[in-house]
Amino acid sequence: MGSKPDFSYIAKLMADTSRAAMLDALLGLDGLPATELARKANITLQTASSHLTKLVEGNLVRVEKHGRHRYFRLASTDVARAIETLIVIAPPARINSLKSSSRAEKIKIARTCFDHLAGKLGVSITEAFLEKEYLIEDQDDFLVTDKGKEFFYCLEIDTDILQKNRRHFARKCLDWSERRYHLAGSLGKAVLVRLFDLGWFEKLPDRAVKITERGKAGLYETLGITVDHL
Repeated sequence: MGSKPDFSYIAKLMADTSRAAMLDALLGLDGLPATELARKANITLQTASSHLTKLVEGNLVRVEKHGRHRYFRLASTDVARAIETLIVIAPPARINSLKSSSRAEKIKIARTCFDHLAGKLGVSITEAFLEKEYLIEDQDDFLVTDKGKEFFYCLEIDTDILQKNRRHFARKCLDWSERRYHLAGSLGKAVLVRLFDLGWFEKLPDRAVKITERGKAGLYETLGITVDHL
């Protein structure tokens, strides 16, 4: 490929079904140990360790050490974005059991997309931000209006500080299940963290997110979103 980046190297790393399963699992908020990633990929720990070594060497995954324990995370938001983009164009997963059907429905309603909220709720919240003119669209990003700065400040989110970060501030992220955009970037992360802190959302297994009764009331009062209709 000459002087161009060799994306075939990354494509080969992602193409293995076991590595793909582990990368998908790491789209959640929390880092995971090798034992848990092996379970999710339905492979032995030894095989998982070999795959994880390749993913770390390919800069798709990084390792964090906490005492004797090692946790794996996606290396960057760019990696998460690449995986989500591939999911958008991938064929639908086969549903072969009641359990997998229930899981699929839960993650379509609300899930973590690396460090921000996705699914029907993620899209609905983003569209409410647009309708109330807290955000406006600008090509690949959202822009925060003066009205929006005041709203987010009331949520204890300082947009001025967030904009000083190196990462994208308010990125558009195409939702694979809704085919519409939800809010990503440092602002998307801050919103999700705040919703957890408020007790509006709770984490479920496999990246799914559950909205609490307090959350239903809060979303209706602040954004006019009726969750039961989603």
